[in-house]
Amino acid sequence: MMKADSAYRTITEVADLLQVQASVLRFWETQFYQIKPIKRMGGRRYYRAEDVVLLAQIRDYLYKEGLTIKGVQKRLRQDGSQDMDAPMLGKDMQSEDAFVQEVIDIKSYLSDYL
Repeated sequence: MMKADSAYRTITEVADLLQVQASVLRFWETQFYQIKPIKRMGGRRYYRAEDVVLLAQIRDYLYKEGLTIKGVQKRLRQDGSQDMDAPMLGKDMQSEDAFVQEVIDIKSYLSDYL
């Protein structure tokens, strides 16, 4: 059964899809602040569809075009993948993501008992 395009993907699913190691994805998270997977309890990462698209773009820049990390960061800025207001919005987005994740965790917890 295939997941819906809007479904969250685990780090293993994304790594398999992009044909890179999970450790590479975790490293890219440290280099590109635009990548913001949702982290559940225990540190499990769940990627949104837009995260997967961005990761595929980064992979192509690095592996197909041969750019360096700095080169990809510059290209993302030039391509408009980096919103100029992103640093200011980042905290609001993180708190919203944390809230959504907390609601998901509570729902999951309660479904075990209902």
